[in-house]
Amino acid sequence: MKVEQLPPVRTTLKDTSKHPYMKGAWAPMYSEVNATDLDVIEGKIPDDIDGIYVRNTEIPVHAPLARYHPFDGDGMLHTISFKNGKADYRNRFVRTRGFQAEQEAGQALWGGILDAPGTSLRPGTGAHGELKDASSTDVVVHAGKIVSTFYQCGEAYLLDPETMEQEGVAGWGPIDGVSAHPKVDEATGEMLIFNYSKYPPYMHYGVVNKDNKLVHYVPVPLPGPRLPHDMAFTTNYSILNDFPLFWDESFLKQNIHLARMHKLPSRFGIIPRYGKPEDVRWFEAAPTYVLHFLNAYEDGDEIIMDGYFQENPTPTPLEGAPKGFSHMMAYLDEHSFKPKLHRWHFNLKDGTTHEYNLDDRVLEFGMFNQRYAGKPYRYAYSTMTEPGWFLFKSFVKHDLHTGESWTVTLPEGRYASEAPFVPRINAKDEDDGYLVSFIIDENTQTSECILIDCKRFDEGPVVRIALPHKISSGTHSVWADRRFIRDHQLAE
Repeated sequence: MKVEQLPPVRTTLKDTSKHPYMKGAWAPMYSEVNATDLDVIEGKIPDDIDGIYVRNTEIPVHAPLARYHPFDGDGMLHTISFKNGKADYRNRFVRTRGFQAEQEAGQALWGGILDAPGTSLRPGTGAHGELKDASSTDVVVHAGKIVSTFYQCGEAYLLDPETMEQEGVAGWGPIDGVSAHPKVDEATGEMLIFNYSKYPPYMHYGVVNKDNKLVHYVPVPLPGPRLPHDMAFTTNYSILNDFPLFWDESFLKQNIHLARMHKLPSRFGIIPRYGKPEDVRWFEAAPTYVLHFLNAYEDGDEIIMDGYFQENPTPTPLEGAPKGFSHMMAYLDEHSFKPKLHRWHFNLKDGTTHEYNLDDRVLEFGMFNQRYAGKPYRYAYSTMTEPGWFLFKSFVKHDLHTGESWTVTLPEGRYASEAPFVPRINAKDEDDGYLVSFIIDENTQTSECILIDCKRFDEGPVVRIALPHKISSGTHSVWADRRFIRDHQLAE
């Protein structure tokens, strides 16, 4: 392995020992490198994949002004590129306006999601209004570029997937920003976006075409400020949401952003891909909150959608957590808010909703073969976490037709990353490919990349590839075939 070390970023964070999400697998790391011809620890890098795996993380670069939540950290992207049986690695901070301002100031300038009003030293951005746009939540590839986004509706930042060169803010960004989890339809090359705010109409929806142009953008009126996090789509429709977990109006008048469950149903707004506000049809469902959806598709008069239904969206403080962190840690612990793999049926003919769990285990952060996005599909890949922590421990493959499932669990002290599906070149069917994931090994203080053959899922990794440094845990990831990066779509 050949490693090129880039100049260091400026950091003022000294003591990380007292915060549970500033140590262990979440310990911040600041080095940015280019590494070529990575060493193989075990197995062989397959030569039947050609593309790039991108995974993000959140890094606290400066000592926080007050309290720190891991989602406050600056976005860093890690990529591993596969071609002809070889692998290269690069990582970079996303040079947001906020990151650059704090580098120049040599200190934190914004408070975090847990802080009181007035903590920030400069005006913030996005739906919240007082936070830094850290571009640390989600990452996709669209129109040949990496697109990095923030959950509170910031700007979309673009990077070159091959070189990691920073290309700045996307020119199509609307005034209210864009939420994390825009959805890319590889068949058309379109990216579907939404955002939300604290003033009417409270939500917008849009389409960015394969040439990186915002070609459709419409209001989606809601009854008040809401906190959507994800969306879904089918071939012809987009599915937005209005969940009963949102900011308390009385506290919001005092500029305090306290979310609570309201006595309301969940609502799902189904709009044609290029629909107008009057075309939105709302379907009611059981009260919940959903961080992430899997896939959705049309089946006769129905739209079927899969995602992760939270049984306890507002959990009680986590028992046994370090003093002062029990509330934060409960909201990061899947075993506290209990997401279950769930299916909704929306009947377009009579307006009814039918829903049920597909699995009663605690599961989240699902992936599937993106060539089946918006279409009927059979296989889903979820993660399971370490109880009490936001740390991935297992991968679960579901056959949604038969109900069968297979599980791969990592050894003690090893933690995974969200793992997208990687189709083989000339794949024969839906699960003909691999899961790819970065691993953090707390036993050896190292990191690696693994591939799991989805045809032989429960056999575990077929290759382990050494990374040049130990990385920090993170949230989201994406796989992009080079053909998709080059052509901007994979039309059939």
